[in-house]
Amino acid sequence: MKNKITYQFRIELLGIEPSIWRLIEVPSNYSFWDLHVAIQDSMGWLDYHLHSFSLLPPGEKKPVLIGIPDNEDEYNTLPGWDVPLNKYFKEPGDQANYDYDFGDDWRHRIVFKGILPPKDGIKYPNCSDGQRACPPEDCGSIPGYYNLVEVLADKEHAEYKDMVYWLSNHAKNYHPYDPEKFAPDQVKFWNPKKRWKMAFED
Repeated sequence: MKNKITYQFRIELLGIEPSIWRLIEVPSNYSFWDLHVAIQDSMGWLDYHLHSFSLLPPGEKKPVLIGIPDNEDEYNTLPGWDVPLNKYFKEPGDQANYDYDFGDDWRHRIVFKGILPPKDGIKYPNCSDGQRACPPEDCGSIPGYYNLVEVLADKEHAEYKDMVYWLSNHAKNYHPYDPEKFAPDQVKFWNPKKRWKMAFED
């Protein structure tokens, strides 16, 4: 049966100014794993690293963690593919944190904006708005990102050629990297079921 409503979320990467953010709409029957894949695709991450959602349900004192549990998981992380979005996102303004790459420690704020009817001619998930390019994967967290932007702004900088070489030979080939450039209509979304099979079956 065709999905009759969508959930809209605003995703903001924390700690960077000017702000890097996305506005996305996803099917209401999505799980947290599905949302993870949509966030990765809309932000521009490559899903190379671990992730987790954390949120504090009303009336609870202990945060709920949702992501990829393992045998040594001391935090009782819930598997994202088993948790539907509607279990925790109920009212506009409900929030969660989304952490990606526990080394570079990219932290995002997820805000549930509300329920919307799907629009004719739009394939979901959909990125309807946003600003600025995502940092290159493995650039060294926030300090590394700011250094990258500074170096690229000065072709006479001692690190400029090395930085261009690194960007050009990255798995995604980020060169030329423009931190101000983002086009919502250029976002390509993966099928989250295929991403799950790649991660856990292949």
